[in-house]
This record gives sequence, C-alpha cells and structure tokens, in this order.
Amino acid sequence: MQIREAAVDDWPRIWPFWHRIVAAGDTYTWDPDTSEEDARALWMSPAKQVYVVEDDTGAVVASAYLTPNYGGPAVRIANAGFMVDPDRAGLGLGRLLAEHVLAEARAAGYRGMVFNAVVETNPAVKLWTSLGFEVLGTVPEAYEHPRHGRVGLHIMYRAL
Repeated sequence: MQIREAAVDDWPRIWPFWHRIVAAGDTYTWDPDTSEEDARALWMSPAKQVYVVEDDTGAVVASAYLTPNYGGPAVRIANAGFMVDPDRAGLGLGRLLAEHVLAEARAAGYRGMVFNAVVETNPAVKLWTSLGFEVLGTVPEAYEHPRHGRVGLHIMYRAL
C-alpha cells in the first residue's frame, strides 16, 4: 500500500466509492443524492490537502482530506474526512490512513483535530477513540439514519 497526495486525475477513481458511501446514507451528513460535480468540489476543494491510498495494483482504495476546521485565530485546529472503499473494509486501511493524516496535521502545525458530525452508529467511532479522539458531546437525534432511525451526531476531538 502506498499513501500519497491526490492528483486531479485521481477523482474518477475516488468517485465510485465516495458515491457508494454517501448514497448509503449511514456515515456522512452529505446529501445521498450529491452529484459528482458537487462531490468533487466538496472532497477535492483547493482548501483541502487530499490523500489517496493505492494498493499494489495501483487501484485507489481509500482517500482522506485535511483542512482547517476554523479560520482566523483558530486556524490551527484541523478537520479531516476519510473514506475507504467498502470492498476493502476491515483491512486496516482506515487506521493506516488516519495515522498518516494525523502525522501530516502535526507536521503542518495543527494543534488539534475536530470532527464536527460523526454519526454515532458509524463503526469508525471505535477507530477514532482508539486513536485518542474523545466525544465532546452528542447532538441527539440529529441524523436520520436509513436503518436505525434518528441517531445522534458526535463532536469528537483529539489534541495533536
């Protein structure tokens, strides 16, 4: 596996799993009907540092972005998003990519990382807590989950 900065021409390899994950409606707060053009603008924004994981065949199997969560005097608090191709779930790619992005955030001078809306039923909550994130609070019944009904959204934080 290789983690590298994403290039513009990586988007067509990210989009299939990005779309599949968001359309499922159970982990991201983005509209499940997000168009490819809008998805690209969300994920590949120039304000974001985007990474991809390539497997041994060169296939893009995961992606993440790193960006400031706030501006001005709070610009040193990062935000990030992570997606692993569902066909590759359970192989440790999420942890590998998360450790990489956390190291990149520290190297870029961020002092902490916050996740603003983690669906409380998202299996990645276990990963984030194992990496030192804590739940600062939960907005109750804020998310209409397709299988679980109304569930909360965690606000999670970790110092870097």
